[in-house]
Amino acid sequence: MERYIEKFTRYLEIEKNYSKHTILNYHLDLENFRSFLKEMPLENVDYLTLRKYLATLKEKQLTARTLGRKLSTLRSFFRFLTREGLLKNNPILSLSSPKLDKHLPQFLTEEEVTRLIESVIPKNEKDELGLRNKAILETFYSTGMRISEVVGLNIEDIDFVSDTIKVLGKGKKERLVPVGDHAVKAIQAYLEKRKKESRVLFLNKSGSRITDRGVRGVLVKYLRAAGIKDGVSPHTLRHSFATHLLNHGADLRSVQELLGHANLSTTQIYTHLTTERLKNVYDKAHPRA
Repeated sequence: MERYIEKFTRYLEIEKNYSKHTILNYHLDLENFRSFLKEMPLENVDYLTLRKYLATLKEKQLTARTLGRKLSTLRSFFRFLTREGLLKNNPILSLSSPKLDKHLPQFLTEEEVTRLIESVIPKNEKDELGLRNKAILETFYSTGMRISEVVGLNIEDIDFVSDTIKVLGKGKKERLVPVGDHAVKAIQAYLEKRKKESRVLFLNKSGSRITDRGVRGVLVKYLRAAGIKDGVSPHTLRHSFATHLLNHGADLRSVQELLGHANLSTTQIYTHLTTERLKNVYDKAHPRA
């Protein structure tokens, strides 16, 4: 099975352009399945084998979402092997996935976002880290980018004339997103005071590209300063970006493009969060509201 896993991960990397993080998750799921099979050849895996594997996963009290992800990995794996002629039959076709609970994404109110960003007060005009932190938070909320996309930004990705940013998203797909005046000014203020020359946009204390962990640390620091509830992540700012756009009348297709979602169905979850706008429309339009 080892050589099959190697072929599959190479396919994910070269043909599907998946990120290293995604490929690692696939690899870990398949290694987990391999340890369950022990010495059983893949050719002998059938529906009952997969049911037993699913039962062992449920015994570990994994969430329905985690179970669904592990089964999704196996579906992709077996589909690849049968398509390549490495297996004659696909044993997972008749296995159904567990039903997932639909969790609405958490988001901040507009007032909370304002408080968060305004809690970043650089000590002075030469406070490089303070200026950087403000630029990071402004960029998150202005563009709705994922944390990996913000961390991966280079200076040449920003067009200061047209106020747009070239973003390298999932599957190495590029998209252009507009960036607001507040974020542009914050980025320019940071770059003007930055000491080290580098093509990387956001640097850490040692002058290297800031990491995901570093950005999360920045967010936690200012969430506490702003007195905002725990459990907020960089992705919460992305959810807030989408929700606030829809609340102010943006159409779903445009939000889909801004977020870099491949399918509109992924974006549609935000329509559940825009009830405030719908209530306002109802109150104004209905004669007996």
